[in-house]
Amino acid sequence: MVAVELDRSGATPLWRQVREHLLARIGAGEFDRHFPGELALVEEYGVSRQTVRQALRDLRADGTVVAERGRQPRVAAPAEITQPVGALHSLFAAVEAAGLAQDSVVHRLEVHADALVAERLGLEASTPLVHLERLRLAGGDPLAIDRVWLPAATARPLLDADFRHTSLYAELHRATGLRVEHGREEVRAVLPTAAERARLRCGAGTAALSITRLGWARGVPVEWRHTLVRGDRFALTADFSGRDGYRLTGSPR
Repeated sequence: MVAVELDRSGATPLWRQVREHLLARIGAGEFDRHFPGELALVEEYGVSRQTVRQALRDLRADGTVVAERGRQPRVAAPAEITQPVGALHSLFAAVEAAGLAQDSVVHRLEVHADALVAERLGLEASTPLVHLERLRLAGGDPLAIDRVWLPAATARPLLDADFRHTSLYAELHRATGLRVEHGREEVRAVLPTAAERARLRCGAGTAALSITRLGWARGVPVEWRHTLVRGDRFALTADFSGRDGYRLTGSPR
């Protein structure tokens, strides 16, 4: 086996280089089923066992890797985010309820026309829309790709908001006085594209939930949203009873 190339003359310690390289491989889903032992890593990286142990010690300290006495190390399962079915909710609140830090990387916040989205909102094709696209993070790790469109006539004040650490609904109410009161969602299981997997840092076999939402406020549609959320980190929950059962609807395909 050819050893992984490390910078052996630079200022960064070898154990830290091994740690960062392992983190990148973990993020790509390489070790979802099996994490190599110390001796295998010594051979692969061409370093001492002490160097490997320091890298693994650091990964254990931050909760990335679990190593129990007498057992092979393994990648820690990510914290799961849950949301109730049939209730108005926000991903922001669900992440915080799980005890994780909520952050976003904002990729787009702009005004433009989109004929297809405008039709879904019951608007003319040329209607200007505020478009917000974010990579949603939970505990520093990618959770979802979130895209939302709102009529610019009411949502234009959102262009001044900082969406890295706040929720859309909180900013919408603060800037416009609107609250999304009800709506309709459709949830489907999908396989992300290669580009989406790269952004979400999930493996090729990881499924995702594609969630579309039409939100209403004051009797009119004000939000069209599409969220692609990692299936290994997110679950939908529903309550039921013997009298009422589930109050869910579906559409045949």
